[in-house]
Amino acid sequence: MWVTIGAEPPRRLDKALSRDVPESAALSRSRLARLIEDGHVSLGGAPLTDPRARVAEGDRLRIDVPPPAPTHMTAEDIPLDIAFEDAHLIVVNKPAGMVVHPAPGTPSGTLVNALLGHCVETLSGVGGSARPGIVHRIDKDTSGLLVVAKSDAAHHGLAAQFEAHTADRRYLAICHGAPDPADPRLGGMSAAAWEDGGILRIETRLGRHPKDRQRQAVQQSGGRRAVTRARARETFGTPPAAALLECRLETGRTHQIRVHLSHLGFPLAGDPVYGGRRRAPQKSLGAAAEAMDRFERQALHAATLAFVHPVSEERLSFEAPLPEDMTALLEALRASG
Repeated sequence: MWVTIGAEPPRRLDKALSRDVPESAALSRSRLARLIEDGHVSLGGAPLTDPRARVAEGDRLRIDVPPPAPTHMTAEDIPLDIAFEDAHLIVVNKPAGMVVHPAPGTPSGTLVNALLGHCVETLSGVGGSARPGIVHRIDKDTSGLLVVAKSDAAHHGLAAQFEAHTADRRYLAICHGAPDPADPRLGGMSAAAWEDGGILRIETRLGRHPKDRQRQAVQQSGGRRAVTRARARETFGTPPAAALLECRLETGRTHQIRVHLSHLGFPLAGDPVYGGRRRAPQKSLGAAAEAMDRFERQALHAATLAFVHPVSEERLSFEAPLPEDMTALLEALRASG
């Protein structure tokens, strides 16, 4: 690939290339810096290996992008529930219990292993390694929709949308308790505010728990800004003791919905980490109280996903029905009267 440096170039080679490389090449600045350091960028036949090197208007640089190296992760023949697929991306409906990415303790059986087996050679090479472009995740025991990049262009385009919070992600959750605008307890919490249409806006800062590094926690300072909006679709019991919520992510922090709802006093049914010892009241829910208490995972499902296709620029929207376990829990709650 040949690139000609335009007028008034930035002072650094990597910045100048980031500006002047065609967008279709899907090369980020960090990727360009690595290519420079590895000797894949040259001027007049001489390699330039310092990303901080100076360039001038009119310089004609050659970039030799090597083929992606094989990934160290193993391809596995694991069935996938595919909602959409083309040459650039794939949308899958992940079952509860499946980890997204291999990690210590879970080296196989993950969504990435399944994607490597399904996509074979049609994968993103972002970062120099041929592997699925994971741009967002959902927890192991959360079910629902994810989009994964297969091409470099899709990887960069999707990552930009998630970073800018323009992708629409909506979850369905079954929680203990039922948010109510008339609840004075919520009115006194700085994290909670009510918007038109009965939407509860939750804003905090989230970071790692100071004593348990596997958990996230609301922080008064530090951490990262996190915003969730929740609306009760249905409430159950007299007085209401459980609710089906629709939650929309403005930001996408680790465990965000689970932490936010627990912080306000509405932990998810079945949540082993943030649910505490909350028990459903039998007086209000009858037999459904036992179904709430025995639910075996956090009752959270990524039900809706919408974004702009990063190549075709078409607006795409997908919905995944509730899985059987959450459907059965809802039926029990509805039968409680």
